[in-house]
Amino acid sequence: MRVAAFTDLTGPDGVELVDRDDPQPGEGEAVVDVRACSINRHDLWILQGDSAMVSEGALPFVSGLDVAGVVAETGPGASVSEGDRVVLCPNQTCGTCRYCREGPENLCQSFMLYHGGLAEQATVTADRLIALPDDLSFRDAACLPTAYLTAWHMYRKADVTAGDTVFVPGATGGVGVAAVQLGDVLGVETVGTTTSQRKADRLDDIGCSHVVVSGDPDDIVREVRGVGQVNAALNHLAGEFTEVAGKVLERGGRQVVCGRTAGSRVDTAAAPFFLQHQEILGSTMGTQPELERLVELVSDGAFDPVVGGTYPLEETREAFRDMAERDAFGKLVVEP
Repeated sequence: MRVAAFTDLTGPDGVELVDRDDPQPGEGEAVVDVRACSINRHDLWILQGDSAMVSEGALPFVSGLDVAGVVAETGPGASVSEGDRVVLCPNQTCGTCRYCREGPENLCQSFMLYHGGLAEQATVTADRLIALPDDLSFRDAACLPTAYLTAWHMYRKADVTAGDTVFVPGATGGVGVAAVQLGDVLGVETVGTTTSQRKADRLDDIGCSHVVVSGDPDDIVREVRGVGQVNAALNHLAGEFTEVAGKVLERGGRQVVCGRTAGSRVDTAAAPFFLQHQEILGSTMGTQPELERLVELVSDGAFDPVVGGTYPLEETREAFRDMAERDAFGKLVVEP
């Protein structure tokens, strides 16, 4: 089979098409014919050598968390059947710690993520596969496991209700677009930011209630305050946008941070926490039942995942280049 492997951790030019032996499923495993696999900032950080998860010694490395496809073969004890249409929940957990027993599973003390979807076939743990309705495309399904699941879980941690207003800085990437769309599903008003008027128009199209076109923190604070009271912030950027979110949040507001696209630190003033009772909460991915719910919502027509581009396996390098240049809106999907 062919895989799009990372052979050098220096950026998109480090992706090469490589031949590997066809996989064989073990106990409780399944081999999936990959029909679609979206890419994420997580994959790009690995490719750029900016992740402690993968070192030069692991090369060639096949990334890709968000696998959708058809079960081709099963091992002994597998919980799926050949021919099943499925999407993978990429969570990897120990199954025995306190958090695996009591939940939520994404707090597992050994939490890891699946990698291997940028290939014609992927070997996965069968009980992490979720059945897909016939009316849900592999392309749309592959958008859900990381970006939409992350945004959905962030909304739950922010404890928002219908009618609340939520600040989404950097609203045009995978998690940002997901936050806007899922906000519409939940009945909240979203305030999204972008530096591009073209992307601002797209945000309007997918239901963003208020769009701020600026990358300047002071401008953003002024514009968002002009909208009115902000109850929560979903922040995948971190860096200076942590303080931006703190300045626009109401008393007692919650900011949920899931990434570091704008900076590796969460630097902000202390006063809002002890004077205004604000909170900053960390969040990683979500749970498998939450992903199952997202599959139901898409199948029921609640929202359509936004696909910013599709690429054959041999153009995986171009997909990562487009992500690195931040030219895309929504999810980028590789279709082997």
